[in-house]
Amino acid sequence: MDIRPIFFTLRRHKLTCCLLVLQIALTCAIVCNTIFLISQRLDRMNMPSGIAEQELVYVQMAYIGSRPDAKARAAEDVAALQSIPGVKWATLIGEMPFDYGSNNMDVRTDPSQRMPTLSSTQYFGENTAKTLGVQIVEGRDLRPEEYIFLSDVFTLLAKKQYDKLPNVTLITRTMAERMWPGQDPLGKRFYVGQGIPLTVVGVMANLIRPGRDRLDLGAQYSTLWPVRVTMDQDASFLIRTAPQERDRVLRAAVDKLKALDPNRIVLDKGTMEQHRRDFFQNDRAMAGILVGVCIALLVVTALGIVGLASFWVAQRNRSIGVRRALGATRGNILHYFQTENFLLTTMGIVLGMVLAYGINLFLIVHYELPRLPAIYFPMGAILLWSLGQAAVLGPALRAAAVPPVVATRSV
Repeated sequence: MDIRPIFFTLRRHKLTCCLLVLQIALTCAIVCNTIFLISQRLDRMNMPSGIAEQELVYVQMAYIGSRPDAKARAAEDVAALQSIPGVKWATLIGEMPFDYGSNNMDVRTDPSQRMPTLSSTQYFGENTAKTLGVQIVEGRDLRPEEYIFLSDVFTLLAKKQYDKLPNVTLITRTMAERMWPGQDPLGKRFYVGQGIPLTVVGVMANLIRPGRDRLDLGAQYSTLWPVRVTMDQDASFLIRTAPQERDRVLRAAVDKLKALDPNRIVLDKGTMEQHRRDFFQNDRAMAGILVGVCIALLVVTALGIVGLASFWVAQRNRSIGVRRALGATRGNILHYFQTENFLLTTMGIVLGMVLAYGINLFLIVHYELPRLPAIYFPMGAILLWSLGQAAVLGPALRAAAVPPVVATRSV
């Protein structure tokens, strides 16, 4: 089809065409970045945790004041939980995956480094790897004789007796690849705090770190330390059991812990799956809002295309009739309006891609978001081309259906 008559017609409606092109451009720019943001949220919500989420339940309890026998009570509580039928492993853990806060330390591969290599989370609690269901792909798990209590760690730090601190740890594979790319991490040393050395004795396949603000700073930078915790250190009881046994084991665990100390109160309890859903509820809500924004923009743009096309069809009844009388088929008329819309949409898409890149640069500078991948530009173009053709189809079909005798009599 010769598109010169189409351009000639569009030049006669410059302002209307420019407004439609601008509307399509803004929609393209916003939709490309919005789809990218939605994909970021979905990736965040679906990131692997590396733990047996379907097998875990937790109980968080508290009592007023401190207890001088906190260490003995911790051991007694864990042993009591371990004795419940159906319990595979139980521990008192300092922080759980999908907690809002986290313990973090800067990590250096050389104690003389000015800038840290990365920041990692420290998980405290005996038998944490077994309870969480973490897969150890290299090396070994932490041994019972390597553990000390967190209160003793604070004492040693205050006395600067660093040589008496635990000096072994487990790290994730992602963390190992960042610190020693292409090398065997077993036996390697890294340094935390005031140059405290830690030796890698095991590598975990994956273990997500807690803290919403930490997921974008290395979601898998996690370590397990041979440190026991007590209940007065904001620790939680974590229990691993079969998925079908979770409700029964959770009730039994609460009853057992209350029987051991009736003065304790339950702050929170539930399954790890529910804990994860609660953790990502803001991301889920944001993704829903962004989807709504996309749909609203696309609907408004489609209505704009339909309205303009309907207006032009009504104005061109006579010219359409003349073309029909001269031999133009319904297919020719339909193709004309579709081509006209395709040209306007293409101009809007080209301008929109430039705007999309500019918006993404703004988000990078001010909100530290990653660069918009190039794949989102053709995705946005295909979406808007499809939307444009679908929106113009109704008015174009009405134009093609106008009988030549009626059209030539219209004024």
